[in-house]
Amino acid sequence: MTVTATSVDESDQVTPPTAPVSRGARLLRRLAPAAAAALSGVLLYVSFPPRTLWWLALPAFAVFGWVLRGRSWKAGLGLGYLFGLGFLLPLLVWTGVEVGPGPWIALVVIEAIFVALVGAGVAAVSRLPGAPVWAAALWIAGEAARARVPFNGFPWGKIAFGQADGVFLPLAAVGGTPVLGFAVALCGFGLYEVVRVLVEGRRTRTVRRSAAAVALLSVAVPVVGAVAARPLVSDKAEDGTATVAVIQGNVPRAGLEFNAQRRAVLDHHARETERLAAEVKAGKVAKPDFVLWPENSSDIDPFANADARAVIDEAVKAIGVPISVGGVVERDGKLYNEQILWDPAKGPVDTYDKRQIQPFGEYLPLRPLIGAINDNWTSMVRQDFSRGSKPGVFDMDGAKVGLVTCYEAAFDWAVRSEVTDGAQLISVPSNNATFDRSEMTYQQLAMSRVRAVEHSRTVTVPVTSGVSAIIMPDGRITQKTGMFVADSLVQKVPLRSSQTPATRLGILPEIALVLVAAGGLGWAVGAGVRGRRARGV
Repeated sequence: MTVTATSVDESDQVTPPTAPVSRGARLLRRLAPAAAAALSGVLLYVSFPPRTLWWLALPAFAVFGWVLRGRSWKAGLGLGYLFGLGFLLPLLVWTGVEVGPGPWIALVVIEAIFVALVGAGVAAVSRLPGAPVWAAALWIAGEAARARVPFNGFPWGKIAFGQADGVFLPLAAVGGTPVLGFAVALCGFGLYEVVRVLVEGRRTRTVRRSAAAVALLSVAVPVVGAVAARPLVSDKAEDGTATVAVIQGNVPRAGLEFNAQRRAVLDHHARETERLAAEVKAGKVAKPDFVLWPENSSDIDPFANADARAVIDEAVKAIGVPISVGGVVERDGKLYNEQILWDPAKGPVDTYDKRQIQPFGEYLPLRPLIGAINDNWTSMVRQDFSRGSKPGVFDMDGAKVGLVTCYEAAFDWAVRSEVTDGAQLISVPSNNATFDRSEMTYQQLAMSRVRAVEHSRTVTVPVTSGVSAIIMPDGRITQKTGMFVADSLVQKVPLRSSQTPATRLGILPEIALVLVAAGGLGWAVGAGVRGRRARGV
């Protein structure tokens, strides 16, 4: 007997029964995206200073993109919130160093809402052509919102501020923190897109050229752009040089009570200045053209207290050059966080009042409500500080020095205004004693490095207790102090007056990226509506 083999259609084949999925496996499948979202947020945090692992931002955004792809906007909202918590909880832990976990957690809970909204948007645009572009623009739109509301915003945690050591840093000179942050997010989302296209291609044995091109360009364009922007980064002097001295006087003790010994803080800075003067006289150190003291170096009002005035005046005359003194001044019944230009012959000749004051630190929003919840806070902030209204550019021995006081360094407009007002050098006087040895100091120092490149200016960072530093216009730290030590830094630095594209463009790149985000979101919403109509829903 002859047996003839016949082909069997797939429909005639016996399919082995699939094993039922256990409840534990189903639960794990549901929890995996949530865990991945939170852990990728932690990965983004790890990319920030004091670590130099800037490149971890790329896989952080890649995983975030993977988690959100094809999700509903509601799922994106929840996953985005988890990403925000994973990122911001460890990043902002310093806000609770002295006041406990309550304010820290409350701040993170509020700030993570913005990230949640970004997550909802990224999920909505995740299936559009060019998804990485829309997703990265949405992230910058979220940062733009966080920098403005509530209470005039809180830009801490902008992606750009984690890139001071990264290859993308030159892009800060092109379009400021929005363009730098967009490039990092685009590269990260693009990295996921590359992996997705490759995996899909292996499975289907076909690769859509358009999708592959978008994925590759999303990774390549930011890198090529950063390389092309390198000529914008220069530390060459354009208006000569100045020898600057940065004073770190240290404080008697860290924490909220440091200013209970206000006279001791003032004495520390006067003493360190006089020590520097002695070294200059002995020929050990070059004589500076001017000296920069930190924020809160004189919390005793020298205009109202003759003793404080005498201490400052003696220190200024000892060094023999102008000093910018950080003081707390009461004028017409109002408190100001003020920088005072003190001349050795004429005394105080100019002032700059801090314009971007810190909510819950320098003023208390919703004071009646906060007082009803916790009267300890109202006792800590007994009187609100008032805001200044004008940029601060001091003429110090012929050099134009722009003042950006501490918290203001996080705000694009506050730094740019000093440069457009003629600053050839930027000083960021700060007081970090309140936050002990936390990462806050290093996060803020990284901001100043980004600002140096953004506006192509030398940036000095005089701090009460550390880390004080001198930063070149290319973002390099050439000198810095330790924490909680008295020290001084003296260096000849370049003065520059040319403006980078970022300085000239100002807010325009951010507006453009917000419009791109709105366009992508509008496209996604429109496509969803048309899809539902087609299905008769």
